[in-house]
Amino acid sequence: MELTVIGHWGGYPKAGEASSGYLLTHEGFNLLVDCGSAVLSQLQMYIKPEELNAVILSHYHADHIADIGVLHHALLIGKYVSGYDRNLSIYGHSKDPDGLSSLTYKDITTGIAYDKDNFIHIGPFKIEFIRTKHPVACYAMRITCEGKTLVYTADTSYFDELVEFSMDADVLLAESNFYKGMDGASAGHMTSEEAGRLAKKANVDTLVLTHLPHFGDLNQLKAEAAEQFEQEIILASKGLILSF
Repeated sequence: MELTVIGHWGGYPKAGEASSGYLLTHEGFNLLVDCGSAVLSQLQMYIKPEELNAVILSHYHADHIADIGVLHHALLIGKYVSGYDRNLSIYGHSKDPDGLSSLTYKDITTGIAYDKDNFIHIGPFKIEFIRTKHPVACYAMRITCEGKTLVYTADTSYFDELVEFSMDADVLLAESNFYKGMDGASAGHMTSEEAGRLAKKANVDTLVLTHLPHFGDLNQLKAEAAEQFEQEIILASKGLILSF
């Protein structure tokens, strides 16, 4: 399994970059996890939009879905310019019916509801879900493929059940929108310290800090997480590629 960070900013993208978007690939299958602002622009540095096999969304906040409409039009244009003739499945939760229905566009894409209480298979990936602590319905994902596991926290404040959900993951892609000592919980986000604590308790191999803030020294996030977690810690960045 290979993870490419397409976008990693919380709220809105830094100039020339993107908010949440992560490309998972295995044996030619391309799964896009979240599709925030400017993700389509950055995605084309790696694959064409027509090469996506599926998309899955954690929730319907704009920094995670803003480019879904852009994706619709990219594929529509591809239909006329390059003969694109597939229908792309876009998976989302059903707690927001309007959000789910917006994923379907003409004969280009189809929105499909995932069930938080059951796992699904998308191509080579098995995906399990847990609802997070966030102001709107949002789901973390445990994604496994050929014995390897990626856990994506999506947007959430810290909660104990996330430890078991993340247990023994090869990579924990954890949001860190706040610094140590700040009140992230009221906004539904984690601090660097909490991300490190989660990684330690869950016994993961590698912690990747993402959904990063637009203020402060980002290296401080890594240092604060390292106070809790002694294994490898990586700050998400545009174009970061991890193979595991």
